[in-house]
Amino acid sequence: MTVCAQTTQGAHWLRKGGLVQASKRISGVVGADGDGWGLFFRARALAEAGHKITELTIGEHDIRTAAPILQAMHAAAMAGHTGYASIPGTDALRDTIAARVAQHTGVPTTRANVLVTPGGQSALFAAHHAVLDEGQRALFIDPYYATYPGTIRAVGGVPVPVAAAPEDGFQPRGADIAAAAPGARSLLINSPNNPTGAVYSAQTLAAIAQAVIAHDLWLISDEVYDTQVWQGAHISPRALPGMAARTLVVGSLSKSHAMTGSRLGWVVGPEEMIALMASLAIHTTYGVPGFIQDAGAFALRQGPEFEAEIAAPFARRRKIALDILQGQNVVRALPPQGAMYIMLDIRATGLSGEAFGTYLLDHHQIAVMPGESFGRAAAGHIRVALTVEDRSFAAAFETLVSVACKLAA
Repeated sequence: MTVCAQTTQGAHWLRKGGLVQASKRISGVVGADGDGWGLFFRARALAEAGHKITELTIGEHDIRTAAPILQAMHAAAMAGHTGYASIPGTDALRDTIAARVAQHTGVPTTRANVLVTPGGQSALFAAHHAVLDEGQRALFIDPYYATYPGTIRAVGGVPVPVAAAPEDGFQPRGADIAAAAPGARSLLINSPNNPTGAVYSAQTLAAIAQAVIAHDLWLISDEVYDTQVWQGAHISPRALPGMAARTLVVGSLSKSHAMTGSRLGWVVGPEEMIALMASLAIHTTYGVPGFIQDAGAFALRQGPEFEAEIAAPFARRRKIALDILQGQNVVRALPPQGAMYIMLDIRATGLSGEAFGTYLLDHHQIAVMPGESFGRAAAGHIRVALTVEDRSFAAAFETLVSVACKLAA
């Protein structure tokens, strides 16, 4: 029998014959404050136990991957593309990604600038592995996607949050980045942003670029929501003067093509860095299945019309949510400019995001993500995913607002 105990030094397992200790790196990935997923896992457990839960938690589409994409995947598998595939990615997929990036950004891009990865999360891991040495400081914007600090810890880096305030529309300030930059090696940004829905303005990105260049940082730009823009325009910082040589862009088909389970992402960056990251892939993932890559190339070739069709439900639900918020002043929201979420300020209820989310789940079977899951800058907020069909979403959102108003009364 093996008994596991968690200590401040790491995870230990007591076995007959001695003590086995996990590495500090892997036992410290989550961090002292936890990973913020507790309420989500409890909601999933209730659903699996037979309770009817309206899940407005993670960014999972309420539609499945389109049949033509699955048919392309099936055809590729049946044609025999089931063995080891090219580890940097197939030429066909890398060429397709490069062409899409060049068209969207105006930056010359070839397959040599593209590494295919098993999803956007793997791309984030690889990008940080590429730029960080053990113990180096890595900046990221708070609020943040919940895996960011753990990804940095997993490669031996030291995560350093830089707050973006609600009163600034969650747009980070270049001065704050510059103040945190001495001694740092990298900065991670995400626009359109999860969880806030902010789309970074040209002014914000110019200030970010200025700070990055002045302090000789690598910029890792998570752009997986680039097809979900409701206000403003998505600008890739790789297109800004002086930035292509120091920017790694993370992309994915998960959100743009409803292919979350296919695990297909990429990193775009300088040719020399991509070659080094391909060597990392040899020693970690060993590539992505060829039939999935073929389906990904097919999906990308469907063009912007298909991507707009996948994004349309979130635009509709954004409007539903903003309409419901009219006529009350307890629940406040900055209208999300992009992505598939809306961040709600519920501080008028007197509850934290965690407490409000727990109350909503326990009393109304509605699951949301507490703002505290995404960093200190989001305390007193909740994130609502726009990911159930319109009528169910409207009913749940109306209940959420009504509950908040009663709690604040």
